[in-house]
Order: sequence, then C-alpha cells, then structure tokens
Amino acid sequence: MLSANLYARWPARGGSVQALQENHEMFPPERLLQAIWQQQRLLRDQLHTLDGQPVRILHPGFKNHGAGPDFHGAMVQIGAESARAGDVEIDLRTSGWRAHGHDRNPAFRNVVLHVIWEGEKAAAAGMPVLVLKGKLDAPLKELDAWLTQDSLPENLQGRCCAPLRELTPERLRDLLHQAAQVRWQAKANQFQARARQVGWEQSLWEGLFRALGYKQNVWPMQSLAELRPHWLRPALTPMALQARLLGVSGLLPDQLTRTQAATDDYLRQIWDQWWREREEFSALIFPRELWRFNGLRPANHPQRRLALAAHWLAAADLLPKLEKWFTAKLPDNKLVDSLGEILQVQRDDFWSWHWTFRSARMARPQPLLGDGRVTDLAINVILPWFWIRAVEGRNEGLQRVAEQRYLAWPAAEDNSVLRLARQRLLGGAKPKVLPGAAAQQGLLQIVRDFCDHSNAICEQCQFPDLVRDWTGKA
Repeated sequence: MLSANLYARWPARGGSVQALQENHEMFPPERLLQAIWQQQRLLRDQLHTLDGQPVRILHPGFKNHGAGPDFHGAMVQIGAESARAGDVEIDLRTSGWRAHGHDRNPAFRNVVLHVIWEGEKAAAAGMPVLVLKGKLDAPLKELDAWLTQDSLPENLQGRCCAPLRELTPERLRDLLHQAAQVRWQAKANQFQARARQVGWEQSLWEGLFRALGYKQNVWPMQSLAELRPHWLRPALTPMALQARLLGVSGLLPDQLTRTQAATDDYLRQIWDQWWREREEFSALIFPRELWRFNGLRPANHPQRRLALAAHWLAAADLLPKLEKWFTAKLPDNKLVDSLGEILQVQRDDFWSWHWTFRSARMARPQPLLGDGRVTDLAINVILPWFWIRAVEGRNEGLQRVAEQRYLAWPAAEDNSVLRLARQRLLGGAKPKVLPGAAAQQGLLQIVRDFCDHSNAICEQCQFPDLVRDWTGKA
C-alpha cells in the first residue's frame, strides 16, 4: 500500500458596520483593513508609495494567523524596480511600526511594504509605505458588510485549483493518499536513520518530545530528548523528573510569584529537588532564550508538556503499552480513545489546574493531553515508528496494521496551513473535504513539494499540469 506511487515522482519533475463612519476622525478596525488587503478591494491602478512611486500588487500574500507580519509571501513591484517577494504589515498609522515593536522584532525583517490607513511619513528609512485612504473601490461601510468571508478571490487562488476541482471525491482522495504516503515514508525514514545511531526506543522518545514541541519549540525539545541518557535515572517520581526536566530545559522560574500560594508551594517542592542536583547537570542546562513563546497557546506551553513527559518517563512502561495497543485488534472508531488512554496521565496535582507557572488556577481540571494532540502523536510519531520497525523486521502483517490505521485515522484539528492550502488548492473547500488525517497529510505534502518551491503567483509550478496529465490518463 505504501510502496512507490505516481505522486512520489511528481516533485522531482517539477468589526460591525454600524461602528464605521465616513469621516476624518474615525479609523477603520485593522481586521477590516486586513480583509480589504486580502481581497484587494482597491483602486489598483492608482496606488503609490508616500514618496510617489507607483505600486503594483502582483499578489497580496497569505494571511498570517500567528505572530509576525500580517501577510506572508506577497509580491509587489515598486516603481521600475524588479518585483519583490516578502511580507506585508498593516497598521492604522506609520507610528504603529515602532509602537508595536516591529522595528525591534527580527520577524519583521522581510517586510517589503508597510500598508497604513493614513500618514505622511515613513516609519523607517527605505521602508516603502502605501496609504489606503482614498484608494478603496467602495465605501468602508459597504466593504465591511461584504467582506465576511475568509477565502481568497477566484483570481488569487492557485493555478492548481481548477484541475483539482475537476476531480471526483474518490480521485481526490486517491491523490491525497498517494501524497500522504510520501510524507509518511519520509517520517519513517527519519526514525530508521536515527534508530541506527541510538536504538529504537531512544528514537521513539526523541520523536515524542519533538512532537510535544509543536512548531515553535521542536528543536529545543528534540535536543532535550537527545540528552535523555544523561538525565534519566530509574525509579524517579513524576515530581523528581519534572524538576530535572524543567531545570535542564532552563524553564524553571527562579522567583516565587508571591501572589499564588499553590504555584509557590509547587515551586518550592521542585526547587527542593533541583537545587541538590543542579550542579551535576550544570553542563546540560539550556539558555531560556532557546525557547519561543510568541503566539503559543497556553495549553501548548513547553513547561506543561515537560510535566506530561515526566509522567510518561516515571511510569517506565509506555513502550510496552504502545506495543500492546499496536498489536491489539481494534475497530477504527476506537483508535483515538484507546491510544489516548495510554498517553493521558492521571491527574497532576499542579499541572491539571494550571497552564503555566504564571497562570491562575483553573476552575476545573484540564487533561494534560487532548484528542487533537493524540492524533498528532499517532500520525507523526507512533504509527510511522511502528511501521518502519516492521519494515526492518520484514513483518508484512504489522506493516499492514500500521498502514490501515494511518488511513483510517480521523482528521486532526484544522490549522492555518491547512486552511490556506484548502483556499489555494481546493477553492476554499470546507474541512470535511479532507475525510481523514491521511488526506490532511497529503495536502500538506503537496504544499511542501510544490507551493513552497514556487511563489504566490505559481510561476513555473508544474503541479497543475501534472494533475491534468494524471486525470487524462485515468
């Protein structure tokens, strides 16, 4: 099932209306300006920078749902210069650039155009500034009523949208599953290569830690897991392991809150453990600057994820439980719950009630791992790891078990990358067009293989033609 497929050869080939008033004293909300920019409801042939250079918008870019500039991947041409590719930041005034700290934030170094509502002076020397006031193609009130969708206009969708839209649901699923197999094998091969260096169990722990880091903190989590042979000792309690992980990671606060009794009590217990062994592990301690917290949901904070990992490590039976789960006969509708029972831990006296050290105590306890994270761990770590182990052991039966569970696994939580991919590639299709996690993975692989190697206007991208050829040969 997961053998070489046709797709695998393709990459190698190629606010409210009532609140708005049309007067000089009122400013439109930034979210409306962002929507106007995304939909390009502008007098596009009348755009000029503050210093009078004509501006041609080849592509407005893709809306950023995380920290950083408002739009990524834009293409603009200013005056007679060659087209620039980069980011776009939208503010009400030029003063917003410094007021919001963009001038000190390295995430804004790739901004090629600062878009504002009104202003007469650039925020920084050499920064092109475009004023939107007086350049809209309709009154603000009308635009606010119309711009209610978060999808791209037809002319801003990817060139592959048309051929993909012609596929039947069955053919689209087949294509996405082929692409998903490429993604699956790449993950599995990574485990195989690492296992040859450190063994299968260590490679699994590194994968689990890496997945707990999410996109912001993958590498510090990976590095922490690589040190597991140095900091792990048998028969440690969850509290002792939490102290060690938080201490080595550099995420342990060195001051009490003085306002939250439960947090301070927990910190004292952690420090009572850590101060006695800090010297032993001093050479391993990470600088706190290694971690990234911008745009991070509290539930995904690395402090809380390390607390969860400490429970797994203290139990010392995670791998046997996973192996028993993998070889058990389970109906498809029990996959998530059955794996969740293994990965979820019993209530933690502190972390079941707090997102971070500084957050207030929650009204009711929250699990340290939700169903969405269970799916991420299954698709990105556990199933690929079992599959490549079965390949190494030449056990075709277990290979099929891993493949079948992968294809049967329900869809993961939606995210900004998937939403953008559905807009660009599938014409703004709803999440249900991707019937399971494998289809989502396939769409992400197409983005990686093709969209990430082209630009916003799909120059020299072969994917649309490849889809048409594949459809014609069906």
